Amino acid sequence: MKRSTKDALVIGLALFSMFFGAGNIIFPPYLGLESGNQWLIGFSSYYIADIGLAVTAILAVLKYQGDVSELMDHLGKRPGQLMLAAIILCIGPLIAVPRTGATTYEMFVVPLFGNIPAWVPNTIFFVIILLLSIRKSSVVDILGKFLTPALFLGLIFLIIKGIITPIGQISDHFNNSSVVMNGVSAGYQTMDSLGAIVFGIIIVHSAADKGYVSVKEQYRIAVASSLLAAFGLMVVYGGLTYLGASASGSINGRILRTDLILYITNSLLGHFGVILLGIVVALACITTAVALISAAADHFSGLSKGQLKYQWLTVFLCAFSAVISTFGTDQIVAIASPILNLLYPGMLTLLVLSFFAERIGGDWVIRGAVLGALTASLLEIMHSFGFPLDFITRLPLAEWGFAWILPAVLGGIVGGSFRKMLKKEELTVL
Repeated sequence: MKRSTKDALVIGLALFSMFFGAGNIIFPPYLGLESGNQWLIGFSSYYIADIGLAVTAILAVLKYQGDVSELMDHLGKRPGQLMLAAIILCIGPLIAVPRTGATTYEMFVVPLFGNIPAWVPNTIFFVIILLLSIRKSSVVDILGKFLTPALFLGLIFLIIKGIITPIGQISDHFNNSSVVMNGVSAGYQTMDSLGAIVFGIIIVHSAADKGYVSVKEQYRIAVASSLLAAFGLMVVYGGLTYLGASASGSINGRILRTDLILYITNSLLGHFGVILLGIVVALACITTAVALISAAADHFSGLSKGQLKYQWLTVFLCAFSAVISTFGTDQIVAIASPILNLLYPGMLTLLVLSFFAERIGGDWVIRGAVLGALTASLLEIMHSFGFPLDFITRLPLAEWGFAWILPAVLGGIVGGSFRKMLKKEELTVL
């Protein structure tokens, strides 16, 4: 095996483990359940909004050689810091970390110990997270090395079993009017593309440590490793979406996302399979939460230039996450939905345009486009809460969840025009 191929394989497997969080297994089955016989369309839109955007984020960070602040500075110093802080909060204490606690409660505690009040096991969970994150512990690295393969192999076995002996007939009466829109929304909820901004830094450092110093070499390794990780995730997420679709003919009425994966596991592997999955998921959630809490505390401590101590931030973030986790997985998902629907279009616009910053006229075009995307997203969210903004639903691609694209284009044009006006004023003064 060539050295570059081997290195791409090693980095690709590491990247796969970063994306493959335990919480992510709850979204594809639920999407399959809601999509029914259109599960493949739902999965395709989900995969593009999840892993497609994640790979884009990694390559965008790579362009700036791992310097995320340089990428964010296209928006201006303060706006860039604000967007990066919003991203860190989402993949940290606001959404992702509380979801690990809620997932552990619903997939591990309830099946094994019954309906204990959520605050009791959640408090224990976050005390463990605090102890492991307040002083960087090698326990998490050790657990992560075997937990990801264990979870992956377990799910592959579950998927193969579900294909050979399906749970039931796939329903042709899917519940949602827009399978594509729900796939995109589910892709947003995984927050893989938000995490990929941080993972991109890790890939750059990993490639450099292996002796790849030029941007061209790092880019080649990053593309190869990203494609490998993307393929592995396609297999797992696609299989889980199919399992959810195969249960669509058997389930009537609403079911929690965690209850659905437990129902699928119990139907295919019995109660022992549920217990085993719950244990592995709980341990995987611990490793995920420790990594995210540490990253968030590091970021905000650095942002405050050390005035906010890492240890105190860790305590606060764990306590805050513990409170949010008691809301339950589905409630956290519901709270996260408008936040992510607001954040993602602007972030996607920034990522895509950053590749062409020099050709399209620089930062003002990007700022205008991002502002246009954010404004359209905000109006769309307000409309969903009952504000009379029906015009937003008549914009091109609105039925697929992309009403923000036209405003982003118009915002970019306005930003470019503003840049030209400023340039003319400077020439006039000179």
